[in-house]
Amino acid sequence: MTSNSAASRTRAPRLGRSDQTAVGIWFWEIDRMLLLLVLVLISVGLIAVAAASPASAHRYSDASFQLAPLHYFWRQLMWVGVGLPVMIGISMLPHQMARRLGLIGAGFFFLCLALVPLLGFEANGAAWLLSLRSQDESLPVIPLSGLITGVVAALLMMQPDFGQTIIFGSIWFAMVMVTGLSWRWIGLLAGGGAFGVTSAYFFYPVATQRINNFLFKSGDTYQTDSAHATITAGGLFGTGPGGGEMKFRLPEAHTDYIFSVIGEEFGLIACLGIAIAFLLMAIRVFVKLLDEEDPFLVLASAGLITQFTAQAMVNMAVNTGVAPSKGMTLPFISYGGSSLLALCIGFGLLLAFTRKNPYLTRSPYVVKWSGR
Repeated sequence: MTSNSAASRTRAPRLGRSDQTAVGIWFWEIDRMLLLLVLVLISVGLIAVAAASPASAHRYSDASFQLAPLHYFWRQLMWVGVGLPVMIGISMLPHQMARRLGLIGAGFFFLCLALVPLLGFEANGAAWLLSLRSQDESLPVIPLSGLITGVVAALLMMQPDFGQTIIFGSIWFAMVMVTGLSWRWIGLLAGGGAFGVTSAYFFYPVATQRINNFLFKSGDTYQTDSAHATITAGGLFGTGPGGGEMKFRLPEAHTDYIFSVIGEEFGLIACLGIAIAFLLMAIRVFVKLLDEEDPFLVLASAGLITQFTAQAMVNMAVNTGVAPSKGMTLPFISYGGSSLLALCIGFGLLLAFTRKNPYLTRSPYVVKWSGR
Protein backbone atom coordinates (compact mmCIF):
# COMPACT_ATOMS: atom_id res chain seq x y z
CA MET A 1 0.00 0.00 0.00
CA THR A 2 2.80 2.35 0.93
CA SER A 3 4.90 1.42 -2.10
CA ASN A 4 1.94 2.04 -4.42
CA SER A 5 1.37 5.45 -2.89
CA ALA A 6 5.05 6.33 -3.31
CA ALA A 7 4.96 5.19 -6.95
CA SER A 8 1.92 7.30 -7.66
CA ARG A 9 3.62 10.33 -6.14
CA THR A 10 6.76 9.90 -8.24
CA ARG A 11 4.93 9.12 -11.47
CA ALA A 12 5.35 11.86 -14.08
CA PRO A 13 2.24 13.98 -14.51
CA ARG A 14 0.34 13.33 -17.71
CA LEU A 15 1.46 15.77 -20.45
CA GLY A 16 3.96 17.33 -18.06
CA ARG A 17 7.50 18.17 -19.19
CA SER A 18 8.77 14.99 -17.61
CA ASP A 19 6.17 12.81 -19.39
CA GLN A 20 8.24 10.58 -21.70
CA THR A 21 5.33 8.81 -23.39
CA ALA A 22 4.89 9.31 -27.14
CA VAL A 23 1.88 11.57 -26.58
CA GLY A 24 3.66 13.54 -23.86
CA ILE A 25 6.72 14.20 -26.01
CA TRP A 26 4.52 15.07 -29.00
CA PHE A 27 2.59 17.57 -26.88
CA TRP A 28 5.75 19.49 -25.96
CA GLU A 29 7.35 19.22 -29.41
CA ILE A 30 4.32 20.29 -31.43
CA ASP A 31 3.72 23.92 -32.28
CA ARG A 32 0.61 24.35 -30.17
CA MET A 33 -0.13 27.78 -31.64
CA LEU A 34 -0.30 26.31 -35.16
CA LEU A 35 -2.45 23.47 -33.88
CA LEU A 36 -4.77 25.91 -32.14
CA LEU A 37 -5.13 28.06 -35.26
CA VAL A 38 -6.05 25.14 -37.50
CA LEU A 39 -8.53 23.83 -34.91
CA VAL A 40 -10.13 27.27 -34.78
CA LEU A 41 -10.43 27.34 -38.58
CA ILE A 42 -11.97 23.85 -38.66
CA SER A 43 -14.43 24.85 -35.93
CA VAL A 44 -15.35 28.02 -37.81
CA GLY A 45 -15.78 25.84 -40.89
CA LEU A 46 -18.31 23.63 -39.13
CA ILE A 47 -20.31 26.67 -38.05
CA ALA A 48 -20.12 28.15 -41.55
CA VAL A 49 -21.18 24.92 -43.24
CA ALA A 50 -24.12 24.69 -40.84
CA ALA A 51 -25.10 28.22 -41.87
CA ALA A 52 -24.71 27.51 -45.60
CA SER A 53 -26.17 24.01 -45.62
CA PRO A 54 -29.88 25.02 -45.79
CA ALA A 55 -29.23 27.18 -48.87
CA SER A 56 -27.31 24.45 -50.69
CA ALA A 57 -29.77 21.75 -49.63
CA HIS A 58 -32.63 23.87 -51.01
CA ARG A 59 -30.78 24.45 -54.29
CA TYR A 60 -30.06 20.75 -54.86
CA SER A 61 -33.51 19.52 -53.82
CA ASP A 62 -36.53 19.13 -56.07
CA ALA A 63 -40.03 17.71 -55.92
CA SER A 64 -38.80 14.12 -56.02
CA PHE A 65 -35.68 14.46 -53.88
CA GLN A 66 -35.32 16.48 -50.71
CA LEU A 67 -32.09 17.06 -48.79
CA ALA A 68 -32.27 17.75 -45.06
CA PRO A 69 -31.41 21.37 -44.20
CA LEU A 70 -28.28 20.32 -42.29
CA HIS A 71 -27.29 17.56 -44.72
CA TYR A 72 -23.91 19.09 -45.56
CA PHE A 73 -23.15 19.94 -41.95
CA TRP A 74 -23.53 16.36 -40.74
CA ARG A 75 -21.40 15.07 -43.59
CA GLN A 76 -18.73 17.68 -42.87
CA LEU A 77 -18.77 16.73 -39.19
CA MET A 78 -18.17 13.13 -40.21
CA TRP A 79 -15.17 14.13 -42.36
CA VAL A 80 -13.76 16.24 -39.53
CA GLY A 81 -13.97 13.12 -37.35
CA VAL A 82 -11.88 11.31 -39.97
CA GLY A 83 -9.48 14.12 -40.85
CA LEU A 84 -8.44 15.26 -37.37
CA PRO A 85 -7.07 11.87 -36.20
CA VAL A 86 -5.21 11.58 -39.52
CA MET A 87 -3.69 15.03 -39.04
CA ILE A 88 -2.66 14.30 -35.45
CA GLY A 89 -1.25 10.91 -36.40
CA ILE A 90 0.89 12.34 -39.19
CA SER A 91 2.06 15.20 -36.96
CA MET A 92 3.48 12.60 -34.54
CA LEU A 93 5.76 11.09 -37.19
CA PRO A 94 9.51 11.68 -36.83
CA HIS A 95 10.95 14.08 -39.41
CA GLN A 96 12.42 11.34 -41.57
CA MET A 97 9.19 9.37 -41.73
CA ALA A 98 7.16 12.51 -42.47
CA ARG A 99 9.66 13.41 -45.20
CA ARG A 100 9.35 9.93 -46.70
CA LEU A 101 5.57 10.19 -46.64
CA GLY A 102 5.73 13.55 -48.40
CA LEU A 103 8.00 12.22 -51.14
CA ILE A 104 5.85 9.13 -51.69
CA GLY A 105 2.77 11.34 -51.82
CA ALA A 106 4.47 13.62 -54.34
CA GLY A 107 5.17 10.73 -56.68
CA PHE A 108 1.73 9.17 -56.27
CA PHE A 109 -0.24 12.36 -56.84
CA PHE A 110 1.98 13.34 -59.74
CA LEU A 111 0.86 10.14 -61.47
CA CYS A 112 -2.75 10.78 -60.49
CA LEU A 113 -2.53 14.29 -61.90
CA ALA A 114 -1.90 12.90 -65.35
CA LEU A 115 -5.29 11.16 -65.17
CA VAL A 116 -7.55 13.30 -62.99
CA PRO A 117 -7.50 16.92 -61.67
CA LEU A 118 -5.79 16.31 -58.31
CA LEU A 119 -3.21 18.47 -56.57
CA GLY A 120 -1.54 16.61 -53.75
CA PHE A 121 1.85 16.96 -52.07
CA GLU A 122 3.95 17.89 -55.08
CA ALA A 123 5.41 20.73 -53.00
CA ASN A 124 7.34 18.20 -50.94
CA GLY A 125 8.84 16.62 -54.05
CA ALA A 126 10.05 20.02 -55.21
CA ALA A 127 11.27 20.78 -51.70
CA TRP A 128 13.40 17.63 -51.71
CA LEU A 129 14.99 18.57 -55.03
CA LEU A 130 15.67 22.18 -54.02
CA SER A 131 17.14 21.06 -50.68
CA LEU A 132 19.98 19.37 -52.56
CA ARG A 133 21.30 22.85 -53.41
CA SER A 134 22.63 23.20 -49.87
CA GLN A 135 24.80 20.12 -50.39
CA ASP A 136 26.20 21.15 -53.78
CA GLU A 137 25.46 24.59 -55.23
CA SER A 138 26.68 23.46 -58.65
CA LEU A 139 23.70 21.11 -59.02
CA PRO A 140 21.09 22.56 -61.44
CA VAL A 141 18.28 21.92 -58.97
CA ILE A 142 16.39 25.15 -59.64
CA PRO A 143 16.10 24.56 -63.42
CA LEU A 144 15.15 20.92 -62.78
CA SER A 145 12.51 21.84 -60.19
CA GLY A 146 11.27 24.54 -62.56
CA LEU A 147 10.94 21.92 -65.31
CA ILE A 148 8.94 19.65 -63.03
CA THR A 149 6.77 22.60 -62.03
CA GLY A 150 6.20 23.38 -65.71
CA VAL A 151 5.09 19.79 -66.39
CA VAL A 152 2.66 19.87 -63.46
CA ALA A 153 1.37 23.28 -64.60
CA ALA A 154 0.76 21.92 -68.10
CA LEU A 155 -1.17 18.96 -66.67
CA LEU A 156 -3.26 21.29 -64.53
CA MET A 157 -4.06 23.56 -67.47
CA MET A 158 -5.19 20.54 -69.47
CA GLN A 159 -7.91 19.87 -66.87
CA PRO A 160 -8.48 22.93 -67.29
CA ASP A 161 -7.53 24.46 -63.92
CA PHE A 162 -5.84 27.82 -64.34
CA GLY A 163 -6.32 28.82 -60.70
CA GLN A 164 -4.50 25.80 -59.30
CA THR A 165 -1.76 26.38 -61.88
CA ILE A 166 -1.14 29.82 -60.42
CA ILE A 167 -1.22 28.41 -56.88
CA PHE A 168 1.31 25.72 -57.74
CA GLY A 169 3.56 28.23 -59.48
CA SER A 170 3.37 30.46 -56.40
CA ILE A 171 4.44 27.57 -54.17
CA TRP A 172 7.48 26.90 -56.33
CA PHE A 173 8.36 30.61 -56.45
CA ALA A 174 8.12 30.89 -52.65
CA MET A 175 10.42 27.90 -52.16
CA VAL A 176 12.91 29.23 -54.70
CA MET A 177 13.03 32.53 -52.81
CA VAL A 178 13.70 30.66 -49.57
CA THR A 179 16.73 28.95 -51.13
CA GLY A 180 18.49 32.31 -51.15
CA LEU A 181 18.44 33.48 -54.76
CA SER A 182 19.74 36.93 -55.64
CA TRP A 183 17.26 39.75 -56.20
CA ARG A 184 18.22 39.72 -59.86
CA TRP A 185 17.02 36.16 -60.31
CA ILE A 186 13.93 36.77 -58.19
CA GLY A 187 13.05 39.72 -60.44
CA LEU A 188 13.57 37.62 -63.56
CA LEU A 189 11.36 34.83 -62.22
CA ALA A 190 8.66 37.31 -61.18
CA GLY A 191 8.78 38.86 -64.64
CA GLY A 192 8.54 35.38 -66.17
CA GLY A 193 5.45 34.67 -64.10
CA ALA A 194 3.82 37.92 -65.19
CA PHE A 195 4.66 37.06 -68.80
CA GLY A 196 3.09 33.62 -68.34
CA VAL A 197 -0.17 35.04 -66.99
CA THR A 198 -0.28 37.60 -69.82
CA SER A 199 0.33 34.88 -72.39
CA ALA A 200 -2.42 32.77 -70.83
CA TYR A 201 -4.83 35.66 -71.29
CA PHE A 202 -4.14 35.79 -75.04
CA PHE A 203 -3.72 32.07 -75.79
CA TYR A 204 -5.58 30.14 -73.07
CA PRO A 205 -9.38 30.42 -73.57
CA VAL A 206 -10.26 29.62 -69.95
CA ALA A 207 -8.08 32.48 -68.66
CA THR A 208 -9.33 34.81 -71.39
CA GLN A 209 -12.97 34.21 -70.47
CA ARG A 210 -12.51 34.57 -66.73
CA ILE A 211 -10.38 37.71 -66.95
CA ASN A 212 -12.73 39.32 -69.49
CA ASN A 213 -15.73 38.57 -67.27
CA PHE A 214 -13.91 40.19 -64.35
CA LEU A 215 -12.46 43.25 -66.08
CA PHE A 216 -15.18 44.07 -68.59
CA LYS A 217 -18.23 42.44 -66.95
CA SER A 218 -18.79 40.46 -70.14
CA GLY A 219 -20.55 37.11 -70.13
CA ASP A 220 -22.17 35.60 -67.07
CA THR A 221 -21.16 37.45 -63.88
CA TYR A 222 -24.01 36.09 -61.77
CA GLN A 223 -21.74 34.18 -59.37
CA THR A 224 -19.40 37.04 -58.54
CA ASP A 225 -22.24 39.56 -58.35
CA SER A 226 -24.20 37.30 -55.99
CA ALA A 227 -21.14 36.67 -53.85
CA HIS A 228 -20.43 40.39 -53.48
CA ALA A 229 -24.05 41.13 -52.66
CA THR A 230 -24.12 38.36 -50.06
CA ILE A 231 -20.89 39.21 -48.25
CA THR A 232 -21.90 42.86 -47.89
CA ALA A 233 -25.52 42.16 -46.90
CA GLY A 234 -24.71 41.60 -43.23
CA GLY A 235 -22.67 44.72 -42.63
CA LEU A 236 -20.04 44.66 -39.90
CA PHE A 237 -21.77 42.29 -37.49
CA GLY A 238 -24.02 40.17 -39.71
CA THR A 239 -27.67 39.18 -39.65
CA GLY A 240 -27.08 36.45 -37.08
CA PRO A 241 -26.94 32.64 -37.48
CA GLY A 242 -29.68 31.49 -39.82
CA GLY A 243 -30.77 35.03 -40.61
CA GLY A 244 -29.19 35.32 -44.05
CA GLU A 245 -31.40 35.48 -47.13
CA MET A 246 -28.95 36.40 -49.88
CA LYS A 247 -27.14 33.06 -49.41
CA PHE A 248 -30.05 31.29 -51.11
CA ARG A 249 -29.00 32.98 -54.37
CA LEU A 250 -25.45 31.65 -54.25
CA PRO A 251 -24.66 28.74 -56.60
CA GLU A 252 -22.18 27.03 -54.22
CA ALA A 253 -22.92 28.50 -50.81
CA HIS A 254 -21.30 25.61 -48.90
CA THR A 255 -18.07 25.39 -50.92
CA ASP A 256 -16.65 28.14 -53.15
CA TYR A 257 -18.73 30.98 -51.69
CA ILE A 258 -18.88 30.04 -48.02
CA PHE A 259 -16.83 33.14 -47.20
CA SER A 260 -19.74 35.25 -48.45
CA VAL A 261 -22.17 33.33 -46.24
CA ILE A 262 -19.92 34.08 -43.25
CA GLY A 263 -19.97 37.75 -44.20
CA GLU A 264 -23.76 37.86 -44.40
CA GLU A 265 -24.58 36.00 -41.18
CA PHE A 266 -21.58 36.83 -38.98
CA GLY A 267 -20.41 40.12 -40.48
CA LEU A 268 -17.32 41.52 -42.11
CA ILE A 269 -15.63 41.47 -38.70
CA ALA A 270 -15.78 37.65 -38.79
CA CYS A 271 -14.36 37.66 -42.33
CA LEU A 272 -11.49 39.85 -41.13
CA GLY A 273 -10.87 37.46 -38.26
CA ILE A 274 -10.53 34.52 -40.65
CA ALA A 275 -8.09 36.45 -42.83
CA ILE A 276 -6.04 37.34 -39.73
CA ALA A 277 -5.99 33.67 -38.67
CA PHE A 278 -4.45 32.63 -42.00
CA LEU A 279 -1.97 35.52 -41.76
CA LEU A 280 -0.94 34.53 -38.23
CA MET A 281 -0.50 30.96 -39.39
CA ALA A 282 1.87 32.04 -42.18
CA ILE A 283 3.83 34.38 -39.90
CA ARG A 284 4.14 31.68 -37.25
CA VAL A 285 5.62 29.18 -39.72
CA PHE A 286 8.10 31.57 -41.32
CA VAL A 287 9.28 32.87 -37.95
CA LYS A 288 9.90 29.30 -36.76
CA LEU A 289 11.85 28.56 -39.93
CA LEU A 290 14.39 31.26 -39.04
CA ASP A 291 15.95 28.83 -36.53
CA GLU A 292 15.63 25.70 -38.68
CA GLU A 293 18.86 24.30 -40.13
CA ASP A 294 17.51 21.42 -42.23
CA PRO A 295 17.02 22.74 -45.82
CA PHE A 296 14.30 20.21 -46.60
CA LEU A 297 12.24 21.11 -43.54
CA VAL A 298 12.56 24.81 -44.38
CA LEU A 299 11.50 24.36 -48.01
CA ALA A 300 8.73 21.83 -47.35
CA SER A 301 7.22 23.95 -44.57
CA ALA A 302 7.44 27.10 -46.68
CA GLY A 303 5.78 25.32 -49.60
CA LEU A 304 2.93 23.89 -47.53
CA ILE A 305 2.07 27.14 -45.75
CA THR A 306 2.22 28.99 -49.07
CA GLN A 307 -0.28 26.53 -50.50
CA PHE A 308 -2.74 27.03 -47.63
CA THR A 309 -2.49 30.81 -47.52
CA ALA A 310 -2.44 31.33 -51.30
CA GLN A 311 -5.56 29.22 -51.73
CA ALA A 312 -7.26 31.15 -48.93
CA MET A 313 -6.28 34.48 -50.49
CA VAL A 314 -7.68 33.47 -53.89
CA ASN A 315 -10.96 32.29 -52.38
CA MET A 316 -11.39 35.45 -50.30
CA ALA A 317 -10.44 37.64 -53.27
CA VAL A 318 -13.10 35.99 -55.45
CA ASN A 319 -15.75 36.34 -52.74
CA THR A 320 -14.98 40.02 -52.25
CA GLY A 321 -14.94 40.71 -55.99
CA VAL A 322 -11.27 41.63 -56.37
CA ALA A 323 -10.34 38.55 -58.43
CA PRO A 324 -11.97 36.62 -61.29
CA SER A 325 -14.32 33.77 -60.43
CA LYS A 326 -12.49 30.53 -59.66
CA GLY A 327 -13.81 27.28 -58.26
CA MET A 328 -11.46 27.17 -55.27
CA THR A 329 -12.47 26.29 -51.74
CA LEU A 330 -11.50 28.07 -48.53
CA PRO A 331 -9.08 25.74 -46.69
CA PHE A 332 -10.48 24.01 -43.58
CA ILE A 333 -13.72 25.99 -43.85
CA SER A 334 -15.45 25.03 -47.09
CA TYR A 335 -17.44 21.80 -47.30
CA GLY A 336 -15.73 18.83 -48.93
CA GLY A 337 -14.67 15.41 -47.71
CA SER A 338 -11.71 14.64 -49.96
CA SER A 339 -10.61 18.28 -49.80
CA LEU A 340 -10.65 18.37 -45.99
CA LEU A 341 -8.85 15.04 -45.76
CA ALA A 342 -6.10 16.22 -48.14
CA LEU A 343 -5.76 19.46 -46.17
CA CYS A 344 -5.49 17.55 -42.89
CA ILE A 345 -2.78 15.33 -44.36
CA GLY A 346 -0.90 18.39 -45.60
CA PHE A 347 -1.23 20.23 -42.31
CA GLY A 348 -0.21 17.11 -40.42
CA LEU A 349 3.01 17.15 -42.44
CA LEU A 350 3.46 20.85 -41.67
CA LEU A 351 3.06 20.17 -37.94
CA ALA A 352 5.55 17.31 -38.18
CA PHE A 353 8.09 19.43 -40.08
CA THR A 354 7.84 22.34 -37.62
CA ARG A 355 7.87 20.16 -34.51
CA LYS A 356 10.83 20.93 -32.27
CA ASN A 357 11.49 20.75 -28.55
CA PRO A 358 14.05 23.42 -27.54
CA TYR A 359 14.70 21.62 -24.24
CA LEU A 360 16.09 18.51 -25.96
CA THR A 361 19.38 20.25 -26.69
CA ARG A 362 19.65 21.98 -23.32
CA SER A 363 19.31 19.09 -20.89
CA PRO A 364 21.22 15.78 -21.01
CA TYR A 365 18.59 14.23 -18.76
CA VAL A 366 15.76 14.32 -21.29
CA VAL A 367 15.57 11.26 -23.53
CA LYS A 368 14.80 11.94 -27.18
CA TRP A 369 11.87 10.10 -28.75
CA SER A 370 13.05 7.53 -31.30
CA GLY A 371 9.62 7.30 -32.93
CA ARG A 372 9.08 3.72 -31.76
